[in-house]
Amino acid sequence: MISRNKFNEYVNHEQYDCIQQHKVTNAIILAAGKSKRFKPISNYCPKGLSIVKGEVLVERQIKQLQAVGVTDITLVVGYKKEMFFYLADKYNVKIIVNEQYDTQDNISSLRLVLDQLDNTYICSVDNYYPENLFNTYEYRGFYSTIYVEHNIDEWVVTTDEAGLINDVNIGAPRGNIMLGFVYFDRKFSDNFRQVIHDVEGIDEYNHHVWEYLYMKHLDTLKLEIKEFDKNSILEFDTIDDAINFDKDFLEYNIKK
Repeated sequence: MISRNKFNEYVNHEQYDCIQQHKVTNAIILAAGKSKRFKPISNYCPKGLSIVKGEVLVERQIKQLQAVGVTDITLVVGYKKEMFFYLADKYNVKIIVNEQYDTQDNISSLRLVLDQLDNTYICSVDNYYPENLFNTYEYRGFYSTIYVEHNIDEWVVTTDEAGLINDVNIGAPRGNIMLGFVYFDRKFSDNFRQVIHDVEGIDEYNHHVWEYLYMKHLDTLKLEIKEFDKNSILEFDTIDDAINFDKDFLEYNIKK
């Protein structure tokens, strides 16, 4: 593996032939959940299809990925799945249906795309990036983070001397929280598939987000953190979060 400095040098000089093994090959967007905290809008419209500042949330993310050349995009849907189907024609994305969206957490969505994991972005449908943070090439696997104070319930990560995540604490008072997209490089993807295979039949993992499995296997699943400014990654957990960012949110999303 080349050094990070050498990788950056190749990128800066547009010597892309030298870093083809670092090219992002595809993206998975997780969009199967019911978004219970987004009621009443989620009663009739999945959060990913809500309109934020004039754009459909998931469409913005698709367009940002395509803008950097990531055109192999798979959307894993479940709740009100038919409402997402138009995206296949409009953006040439693949649609996979998770029929277990209401009985298992999003790890069931990743099980459906294990064969697609490579140099892969894993995205959440409810994130909003004011500026495009995706790249055509990435050095190695990472989890996006922002630094927060006065944390209550977010997942705070610490790293070892090599910059790899070595601990995850839910609700630590301050630190880098896991927020935004994740990048699986090929080695991580191979290890992730093996871990999924190893825990098959352990029901505990079915009722947590996939990061729960990740934090239980940090010795095998190696990711760095990639730190971003707190205004670079937004997540709309509730309608109030969306309104605070877009004062016209209700006007465009409340069912008439």
